[in-house]
Amino acid sequence: MNDAIDRATARLRWARRTLREDALVLTPASSDASFRSYWRGLRADGRSVIVMDAPPAREDIRPWLDVARRLRAAGLDAPEVEAADVDQGFIAMQDLGNATYLPLLDAASVETLYGAALDALLRMQRDADCTGLPPYDEARLIDEMELLPTWFLQRHLGVELSCDDWDTLELAMRRLVDSALAQPRVFVHRDYHSRNLLALPDGGVGIIDFQDAVCGALTYDLVSLLKDCYVAWPPRRVEAWALDHRARAVAAGLWPQSRDAADFLRAFHRMGLQRHMKVLGIFCRLYYRDGKAGYLADLPRVLAYTLEAARADTAFTDLAALLERASAGRDLTVPRA
Repeated sequence: MNDAIDRATARLRWARRTLREDALVLTPASSDASFRSYWRGLRADGRSVIVMDAPPAREDIRPWLDVARRLRAAGLDAPEVEAADVDQGFIAMQDLGNATYLPLLDAASVETLYGAALDALLRMQRDADCTGLPPYDEARLIDEMELLPTWFLQRHLGVELSCDDWDTLELAMRRLVDSALAQPRVFVHRDYHSRNLLALPDGGVGIIDFQDAVCGALTYDLVSLLKDCYVAWPPRRVEAWALDHRARAVAAGLWPQSRDAADFLRAFHRMGLQRHMKVLGIFCRLYYRDGKAGYLADLPRVLAYTLEAARADTAFTDLAALLERASAGRDLTVPRA
């Protein structure tokens, strides 16, 4: 408790001094799955500001600052930085509002909102520089998928994996890595979805939570958006959006014309399978390790995405069977002691 009070005092003192606003008051704006928190303050002239608090012992704000510069240089609506203190872990930035996509999405709004998000995604893939960003390479892709057996199957479901089960998982991971690495490399946000996109008054898209950006597979952010872990759309509609993005990516020189629609969809769905295997593990880790209970409620949707992709691709029949057997009859939203 004392540490929290000390941090709050340091945060407010820094914001008031840096912004020259002696009467500034900070109220919670949002938090995320990391150790970062966000605070909103109202300035004397009526403008609002967001202060990010990222304790240096747990978070490094330099990647956030680097990626923010890359996105803004590409003409995208990432928050403009007013001030930053790397040593203390504070950033004062432009307030893009709180109109996140998730509560705004419905049958009437989705085409407009996703249209804007897909426009922004194409620009990000075409114009955002990913030189020097960490590569979304084999080691990173496998490390992510290994969260599935550790946190979802073993910790959450209590499954004891046999040697055959491990063989199934390792073969699936190998195939998914090969698919991802065969795609064109572009800037990858890594969490391009409805909780990290903001509907701006001018129809644009505010982009946040981008600090983990990498250089990787073109379909990754597309999957994050269209197979969102927090909202689901009919599969045929998802594929129509995906193929429209392929056509635009081909026109922009980002995806080879020789890789046709069927090939693109295969790569898209396999990328989704990799992502959702990872997310099943992450959501469980957030509960059991970090005490963030809300993510368990989204496990059924994420598992449904995972099984849908695995069942539809004959290369992953054994993986689908393993996941079906492990989750049969279980309420995934209920934690295991």
